[in-house]
Amino acid sequence: MLPRSERSPHVTVVVIGGGPRAIGWLERFAAARSVAAERPRVVVQLVDPFPAGPGRIWRREQSPLLKLNSMVEDVTMFTDDSCSVEGPVRPGPSLLEWVEAVRDGRIEDVQVDPLVADELGRLRRGDFPTRRLHAHYLDWFLRRAIADLDDRAVVVRRTDTVVAVESADDHDLVRLAGGDELTADAVVYAIGHTGSEPAGETAGLVRFAGRHGLRYQPPAFTADADLTAFGPGDVIAVRGMGLAAIDLIVLLTEGRGGRFLRSGDSLEYVPSGREPKLLLGSRRGIPYRSKISSTLAGEAPSLRYLTPDVLAQLTASPDSLDFGRDVWPLVEREMLHGYYRELFTGHPERTSRSWAEFRADLDTVDPHSPAYRSLVEDAIPDPADHLLLELFDRPLSGARFEDRDELQQWVRAHLADDLHRRTAPEHSATLGLFTALLLTMFALAPVSASPAWTEESRVRDLHGWWPAYFSYVASGPPGHRIAELIALSEAGVIEFAGADIGVEPDERRGRFVVSSPSVGGSVTVDALIDAWLPPAHADRTDNSALRDLAVSGAGSFRQGMLRVDPADARVIDAGGLPHPRRWAIGPFTDAPFAGAFSRPNTNALSFRENDRTAHAVIRRIEHVADRGAERAGDPRTLALTGEPL
Repeated sequence: MLPRSERSPHVTVVVIGGGPRAIGWLERFAAARSVAAERPRVVVQLVDPFPAGPGRIWRREQSPLLKLNSMVEDVTMFTDDSCSVEGPVRPGPSLLEWVEAVRDGRIEDVQVDPLVADELGRLRRGDFPTRRLHAHYLDWFLRRAIADLDDRAVVVRRTDTVVAVESADDHDLVRLAGGDELTADAVVYAIGHTGSEPAGETAGLVRFAGRHGLRYQPPAFTADADLTAFGPGDVIAVRGMGLAAIDLIVLLTEGRGGRFLRSGDSLEYVPSGREPKLLLGSRRGIPYRSKISSTLAGEAPSLRYLTPDVLAQLTASPDSLDFGRDVWPLVEREMLHGYYRELFTGHPERTSRSWAEFRADLDTVDPHSPAYRSLVEDAIPDPADHLLLELFDRPLSGARFEDRDELQQWVRAHLADDLHRRTAPEHSATLGLFTALLLTMFALAPVSASPAWTEESRVRDLHGWWPAYFSYVASGPPGHRIAELIALSEAGVIEFAGADIGVEPDERRGRFVVSSPSVGGSVTVDALIDAWLPPAHADRTDNSALRDLAVSGAGSFRQGMLRVDPADARVIDAGGLPHPRRWAIGPFTDAPFAGAFSRPNTNALSFRENDRTAHAVIRRIEHVADRGAERAGDPRTLALTGEPL
């Protein structure tokens, strides 16, 4: 390290992570700098072993079969007029607008491989883009964010891993796996999703598989998982039927050379012979509900029960608010209201009463009571138009089938019906339900960090059950993936195991035993895949920078999540105080869940958090500059130890 007297007069911000959340923060940092009273010279060091921009999850080097589960028009990295940020707002193209601009030559600085070039040429509104294409958008966004920085700022990319961050007087020393050491005046942890060390049942299954020579894949990022051990004809039990499972199925079927052939409305899967057989099960026994492609035909959506006034009343008392007791009943009413408003006002021919009359009665009944069922039966002739929330959540609850063939037929019929309801214009009431749920998510986001929540509800509900339920309804796979599941089932490549799947390690036989109350008997297999993401427990993470926060005491944890100050995302240290130089944003924190990118015009929570954090960091570096303590390292060394962008 250079002596302090020889250091160049600039401050350094080290950003740990270079994926979408990190570069979203950088864009907000550039915007905030443009209106800052002072602009001290600053070097921003982006440290990530994966490519800056897309990062680990969205990097180009993965199968071209893997896609986003959002339509191309529903993805943006840019703020817009809906965003309540200190600002300034800097609009930019959504992913669809970017594709169109690249295609017609208005954006020229994009180099793509032949596969992505083909996709760029045919992608249209309503399509689901590949992750490889999204990587190019993120790379371009990063380059634009850097170009928007003023001339007293420079960004340096380091393809490296942070091992530890140590306090040293009024700055931090950031140690890298490659041996370099950075002097930082501010550190932003923007690591994104991380893996975690096996614990509990997962650790037990790892040991069991090792003892008996079985194949077991613990929870992992699907693109990173080594699937070569699972060979043709193997029978593999797969727990989980969410998005990670969908990616897994894609890689083990179409990724092994199988083909889908469409003839009219029918889809057929032609196996390559290299596929294993997959036995799929989960708590629900069905996949997430597919994405909706219909449009609303009735009244504009709005919240009726979970209003700002109601939320203000609910959050008035600290340590008293329970999601299941106080909030979920209101969310259920919003879902019913959104569904039936669209049915009655968009498709009145399918109802026998006016919307105003029905809504007045709907307000007075318990959604789980016989009175509710009677109300719906009286006003809506077709039972297929009735919404029963218990069955919507758990369609297989209480169902028992004579044999496995009957179970397969039921699940295939359920998937076909669900796909029709979420794509056909006459069933736009499902979009009414989805929209209501989305509005409740937006309404709850600002109060998710409120001290009103009980600790138990914060952990169990806000960081557990509630986002999982939302994902089941609103963040499922593209519709064509559901059609492919049906075709794979008909081809015998996958088999549905049923609800509440149980996997027991049988020590005597040295095998995994799979069962479900949906159907009698059990299946014995010697391969198991747990198809979900590793839990976001920052205190058990495999990420060295987060582990260091736990060991050093510079960070504290609440139920495995890194604690941050809700005001500006400062890391809360072991003493319960906000750290003066460190911030953290992303899924490993106890802040409300927020994706790295968002739909346009939705006042995205992540954009607001990025903005608050960026302004806080700017205040920090202005303070450092005012004290005359600007330092970070000799800029002559940047070209040797990092790559200026």
